[in-house]
Amino acid sequence: MNTKKSIIIAAALSLSYGAQAQTLEEGIKMFNYERYQSAQKILEPLAAGNAKANYYLGLSVLGNDKKADAKAIFTKFPEDPANIAGLSQVGYAEGNPTVGLQKAQEAASKAKKKEWEPLKYAADALTEGNNATLAVDFYTKALEKSPDNAAIKIALGDAYQKIDGGAGKAMTNYQSVTDKDPKNSLAYSRIGALWYAARRYDSALVNYARAKDADPTNPLPYRDLANAYTYIGKYELAKQNSDQYLKLGDQSTADKIQHANLLYLAKYYPDAIAEMQQLINAGAERPYMYRVIGYSQYETKDYTNAEKNMQTFFAKQSADKILPSDYLYYGKIFMQNGNVDSADFYYSKAITADSAKDKSDTYRQIAEGFVALKTESGYAKAGDWYGKIPAQNPETKPIDYFNWGLYKYYSKNYSEAGKAFAAMRAKYADQPSAIYWQGRVAAAVDNEAKAGDALPFFNDWLNINDPNYVKKPADLNKAYQYIALYYYNKGDKAQTQVYMDKILAIDPNDAFAKQLKDALAPKKATTPAKASATKGKK
Repeated sequence: MNTKKSIIIAAALSLSYGAQAQTLEEGIKMFNYERYQSAQKILEPLAAGNAKANYYLGLSVLGNDKKADAKAIFTKFPEDPANIAGLSQVGYAEGNPTVGLQKAQEAASKAKKKEWEPLKYAADALTEGNNATLAVDFYTKALEKSPDNAAIKIALGDAYQKIDGGAGKAMTNYQSVTDKDPKNSLAYSRIGALWYAARRYDSALVNYARAKDADPTNPLPYRDLANAYTYIGKYELAKQNSDQYLKLGDQSTADKIQHANLLYLAKYYPDAIAEMQQLINAGAERPYMYRVIGYSQYETKDYTNAEKNMQTFFAKQSADKILPSDYLYYGKIFMQNGNVDSADFYYSKAITADSAKDKSDTYRQIAEGFVALKTESGYAKAGDWYGKIPAQNPETKPIDYFNWGLYKYYSKNYSEAGKAFAAMRAKYADQPSAIYWQGRVAAAVDNEAKAGDALPFFNDWLNINDPNYVKKPADLNKAYQYIALYYYNKGDKAQTQVYMDKILAIDPNDAFAKQLKDALAPKKATTPAKASATKGKK
């Protein structure tokens, strides 16, 4: 054989093998980063002649929830332990744990004396099938054969996370990887998630940052951060991380849906509408997309289209997936469209659908729907709904008592307003606003300040000396005006002058004070008209 030709052929084969290995490694990396579409594109050309590539191709397809397709891929290598373990994962995914366990054990039995891979493949399947205890046994045996294997240690940590009290051992395994390989982004992602679950947010953020620095192409830290911030209600930060995750990920339908949901939560309503509509137009319609569109259109005051999309939502969504908030929004939309009867109907359905023992939040949302009308009748209804909260839960927040009284005051139901503020004062003696508003209610009834009904309340309020409570100038002015008028009506000029001066100290141009000043000014003596020159003449 020609030596030169042999060298060239050997070199070509070596290069071909090296390129394939590198590409396979990249495909596995994409799978580990849960970029299943990218993994499929890389692995499909390799799978026909490479059992390992076929295995990861099947896992990537299964990651996109295509069980039948994944099963067909795994059966192409019926004797390969990895693909047998793949069939185990399909069994678990199909809800058949018997098949899952049988195939996992079959895969593990193929491990020869020094082989660790079949044990890991089997353990991976068991972890996915929530049989973490047996998975730990297989991972441990695999580590005995390959003690410094980062992939096994990360997978072992994942299994420990599924065992009660296993978080410490999970952390130990992840950290043993980063101690030896500070560039292992996947391990840092796992550590960040563990710290977050333990509510050690500073440590979680540090490790998410390390994961990003170790491999800027890793989308998982951004996804985890988006989920974390969503959970604690920091939707703007959630959106920012979701934006980055979308850039680095495969932009699957699930990713786009999650991003559109976050846009709504972060109050980017027009963007949420646009993204959900794009998904619907692309054939990825889900009934709840119309919910997000309808909610967002309500928030942008597009009430006509909001009603149409909520109507579509109710027509398409199964009854068991309709939330109390769906009825609430529908009611608020009807309210804005002038259909109060339909609004009341759906508000009632929201209360019925709310299974919570404490329905306060639902009552608040209904009340705010009536507040949005900005009418006297709307305020009356809002006061009714706010009044239900302390009636059913006397330990509720002071603001609920306050709103009950405030909207009854705005609707000129002073009797109910006085009752609300009295209840607030009795329950929360440390809330000066209750006393002030008792004064406002009494002043509204005694609007000419003749009976002095508001005087005790305003005096109690003015005598409060709490350094943590600052009286607003506008509130002081209201109290001073009533008291000044009361003393004026009583003919007490000295006290009238005292409170008039207090008013002018707040606002030198106050019209009411100027009127009082004019009324208190001494009247100019009038000179009698001279008698007619002819008066008395004959």
